[in-house]
Amino acid sequence: MGEILNRWHRALREQAPVALATVVRGPGVGDKLLVTPEEHVGSLASRDLERAVVEAARGMLEGGRTGLRHYGPEGQRRMEDVEVFIQSFAPPPRMYVFGAIDFAGAVARIGKFLGYRVTVCDARGIFATKERFPFADEVVVAWPDEFLKEAEVDRRTVICVLTHDPKFDVPLLKVALGTEAGYIGAMGSRRTHNRRNERLLEEGVTEEDLKRISSPIGLDIGARTPEETAVAIAAEIIALRTGHSGGRLAERDGPIHAPPEETASR
Repeated sequence: MGEILNRWHRALREQAPVALATVVRGPGVGDKLLVTPEEHVGSLASRDLERAVVEAARGMLEGGRTGLRHYGPEGQRRMEDVEVFIQSFAPPPRMYVFGAIDFAGAVARIGKFLGYRVTVCDARGIFATKERFPFADEVVVAWPDEFLKEAEVDRRTVICVLTHDPKFDVPLLKVALGTEAGYIGAMGSRRTHNRRNERLLEEGVTEEDLKRISSPIGLDIGARTPEETAVAIAAEIIALRTGHSGGRLAERDGPIHAPPEETASR
């Protein structure tokens, strides 16, 4: 027990992803497991139950979710003999904003509001300053593609390419498409988008890879100002993450919080 709690506290201090699973009802009440993406510490009443709880904890940890799970004594699903409370802690997801332009300031601000750890990156030190981007957690002066090669990226990561310059955009997007980032958006007109795609294809990017790029970036809400554009981008990020279309709730049938596939079937 002491090792589990010590590692839990250390993970919280270091902002490392970790989940703590506790049996709250059934055989082995009070037993605990500490679960990280790579390993787990502790044991439960049966190895099969332990395996099932570790799997569930990792799934919840990936989404930063906390809640109860129910099992049979040997880890069987759809049984109620054992109740396990899984408390997960995941560090804030990352948002990388490339291009130190006025739009980047608005995107950084709304990204921070949504709970992201925001980094603004641009190769031009005269523009990439903390004074211009006070809401960013980090402002980096570096070539965007070189920075992204070394940056931490996972499936919760958001990448917003606002540079609007082929010499930055093409190598940066090529690197971005080699990551598992959950969202990759790029600013530009339809013509800019098509030309950029042609360059990326010449660089060896596949047509299937290009489908991951949201460009022109954002939902179609008629945004014009940096602030309106930031709202459009944030709305698209949320819609893609939750699997929704981004249409008007007033035109949708069924409960507003129902999964999109459930609503569509009604």
